Amino acid sequence: MDTSLIIGMVVLATIAGGYIAASIILLRFPNILHKKKKLRFKPVHISHRGGAGENCENTLTSFRHAVSKRTEMLELDVHLTRDGEVVVSHDGHLLAKCGIDADIASLDFKDLPCYKPEMKVDFKPGFTLHCGEDRRIPTLREVFSTFPNSPINIDLKVYNEELIRKVHQLMKEYGREDLTIWGARSNQTTIALYKLDPSIPVFFSFTRVLALVICFYTGLLPFIPIKESALEIIMPSIALRKGSFPVELSWKIRTLLRVFDMLMMRPALFKHLERRGIQTYLWVLNEEEDFSRAFKLGATGVMTDFPTKLTNFLEQHPQYWPQIDGRNAGNQDSQPLNSTEDG
Repeated sequence: MDTSLIIGMVVLATIAGGYIAASIILLRFPNILHKKKKLRFKPVHISHRGGAGENCENTLTSFRHAVSKRTEMLELDVHLTRDGEVVVSHDGHLLAKCGIDADIASLDFKDLPCYKPEMKVDFKPGFTLHCGEDRRIPTLREVFSTFPNSPINIDLKVYNEELIRKVHQLMKEYGREDLTIWGARSNQTTIALYKLDPSIPVFFSFTRVLALVICFYTGLLPFIPIKESALEIIMPSIALRKGSFPVELSWKIRTLLRVFDMLMMRPALFKHLERRGIQTYLWVLNEEEDFSRAFKLGATGVMTDFPTKLTNFLEQHPQYWPQIDGRNAGNQDSQPLNSTEDG
């Protein structure tokens, strides 16, 4: 064999070996290269839409109930009305939830309808919630003023520069920059949020989740900076269980979900992110077996439609719910929020 070829192969093997070794070391010790993010919050218990399985979703009543159950973060969605009011609603179109064939963006705030008296829960097929008296779509301002100390997770459902600007203004008005995380599935929106104010935590967009997977499996992840502060992803196994998803899935989609579950539900990935101060929230989990799997995988938080059920589970499994000042970490909005930074 040619001597120069042998030398070249040795050099390439040395470089590859060095790259692999460095990647493995930095996966375990990322703070050699990266400064650890320090967020004011680290929620274990997160209420999806305020707890859509126990009260009418995204209402002040649902948020109050979730806080009473010691939730540590309220997850909600926002849209903009025609007259420029930021309102809390998952759907931009009102037919499914309110029975009105109109978009929120086409109506003034005063003309928004109430939710239906009975609601389907998206991630609990076959379950119907009988709503109480509070079925009104609230404003984001009302939520901020009612829950000044509760960490809030805001999903901007559409790319709208005015919506982005007004949500940011409200955060600053209520001094919530370090008590709020925001983002969107759209990478365009997430880029705009981070560009507007990089001091406010953002979660991964769908495009960035795909990039994260590629970097993890190619060994690049430990070397690259990450602007996001939380990975919020579905736990695919909830959709694979028969009768557990809103629609019947084709075999192709089920195969893709199995692959996604295999690739993404990796304790090594979640642990690496946690060492960098990046939190992982799995959604939307409504069964005890799903809570258990999520925490065993290393998720830092779980989003649920049933805050009471998750509270009961965590009380029975305190190893997943750290103690803060001698009490469980469930946040009461009337209590001062404590820092939950890792050492």
